Amino acid sequence: MNTLQVEGVGLMAPGLAGWPNGRAVLSDARPYVAEAMPTAIAALLPANERRRTTATVKLALQVAQEAALHADIDPSTTPTVLASSGGDSEVLDKICAALTLPDRPVSPTHFHHSVHNTPAGYWSIATRCAAASLSLSAYDDSFAAGLMEAAALAWTDRTRVLLVAYDLPPPFPLSERREIVAPFAVALVLNPTPTGRRLATLRLTRNAERPASCLDDPQLEALRLGNPAARSLPLLRAIAHSIASRVTLSTGESGGLELEIEP
Repeated sequence: MNTLQVEGVGLMAPGLAGWPNGRAVLSDARPYVAEAMPTAIAALLPANERRRTTATVKLALQVAQEAALHADIDPSTTPTVLASSGGDSEVLDKICAALTLPDRPVSPTHFHHSVHNTPAGYWSIATRCAAASLSLSAYDDSFAAGLMEAAALAWTDRTRVLLVAYDLPPPFPLSERREIVAPFAVALVLNPTPTGRRLATLRLTRNAERPASCLDDPQLEALRLGNPAARSLPLLRAIAHSIASRVTLSTGESGGLELEIEP
C-alpha cells in the first residue's frame, strides 16, 4: 500500500490564519472564531510582480510559502500541483464585463491572469522553480483530485510534491450561480519517502462505501461545505490532533478517497 509523508502545512482562512493558529483550533485547544482573514501579500514575489497579482494568486502563494518553510524544502526543485474549482473568478468577471462594452476593452493584464495556471506561473517566478507543475479543477472535489494527482506524481517520480488548493468567493453576479462562503487555501508538502520531519503518514485507498467525513463544529462544517478547498479540513483536523484516524474525501464518483492517517 502506497504511503505519503506530510512534512509541511500552509493554511489561510477566516479564523485559521496560518498553520500554528489553525492547528490550535483544529486540535480543540481553542474554539473556532471566524475572524477576518489577514490580507495575503505574496512576499516572495518581486515588488513589480506583486503589484500586478490578484488576491487569488497572493492567497495561493502565501500558503505555498508557509508549507515550504514549514517543511524546510527547496521550492526551486519541488514539483507542484495546484487545485482550484474556479480559478480567478474576479478576473473572469472583469473580462466578461469588458466584453459587454463598446470595442470590448479587455485588459491585457486581466487576460494574462485569466488562465487557470496563473498562480503556478507566479510561483515559478517567485521561487525560480523549473520543476513540473500541474493545475487542475474538479469542481467541489478539486482538493481530492489534487491530492490524488500529487500522490501519483510523488510515487511515480519518487520525489516531494507541493500540493496547493485554493478558492475565493466569486463577485456578483457570478455568486448567484456559484456560492463560495469564504476564502480558503491550504498547502501540503508530501514525500513518498519516510523522514524524521513528518507530521503524519497518509495511506490512500479508494472506498465505495463511506460517505465524506464531516466536522462536529457547525461553523467549521459550514466552511468545509462552503469552499471546495476546505474539503481538506477533516484531514487537517486529523493531522492537528496527532491521532490515528480515517478520513474520507468525496471524489464526485461512486466511491470516495479514503485516507488512513498515522501521527
